[in-house]
Amino acid sequence: MLFDTHVHLNADQFMEDRDETIQRAFDAGVNYMVVVGFDRKTIPLAIEIAEQNETIYAAVGWHPVDAIDMTNEDLNWIEELSSHPKVVAIGEMGLDYHWDKSPKDVQKEVFRKQICLAKKVNMPIIIHNREATEDIIEILQEENAAEVGGIMHCYNDSAEYVQACLDMNFYISLGGPVTFKNASLPKEVAVQVPLDRLLVETDAPFLAPHPNRGKRNEPAFVKLVAEKIAELRGISFEELSKKTTENAFAFFGIKAGDLED
Repeated sequence: MLFDTHVHLNADQFMEDRDETIQRAFDAGVNYMVVVGFDRKTIPLAIEIAEQNETIYAAVGWHPVDAIDMTNEDLNWIEELSSHPKVVAIGEMGLDYHWDKSPKDVQKEVFRKQICLAKKVNMPIIIHNREATEDIIEILQEENAAEVGGIMHCYNDSAEYVQACLDMNFYISLGGPVTFKNASLPKEVAVQVPLDRLLVETDAPFLAPHPNRGKRNEPAFVKLVAEKIAELRGISFEELSKKTTENAFAFFGIKAGDLED
């Protein structure tokens, strides 16, 4: 049993074969997923996919690259959607200094607003970070994000920042890069993070794991991520998959019955 904690089945890349992609994931033992919505187009579709599949859930938030496009009406809309029974987190949110569409000060303002919203509705958050680690940690600390906790999604930074995240009640989620042959940082993190704070994801359709690197990623491939982390930690795939699934249930507040079934 596996839980892909971050997937974009609402992306255009899955428009033609979404149902088949979901079935391939189920066939591969990926029983649970969270589809992440991040703008006006992808949020409704994330919820629609979750409504149509019992073991698929949704997260709703606003991506930092598009922070400049977010209005107060959008923020209110996300707050309204947070009460939907299949919505389990606010995000993805954060900072992205790689692209320059949205100025840094605008990104920071939208990030802070979403943290405050999550605290208001008492839901955990999902963090997108690209080349902005120190600013993200500073804002999370200043806004007391530890109150709701969160996920550092597709963590790909140095191990030195992991403890600061753990201290704020955050989980560390690893994706395809942990399988890349020359990617030393995520491999270090995979070993360092306490097993009870570790999650797995694909971020599909992006960041496909080896040996599918460069191709369209899909949730069935999270098995490759879990297998690599289990190998790095020197534990069985079964133990790794069971524990990361338990962690996801706990984080998202999902009651999924007996894991031994």
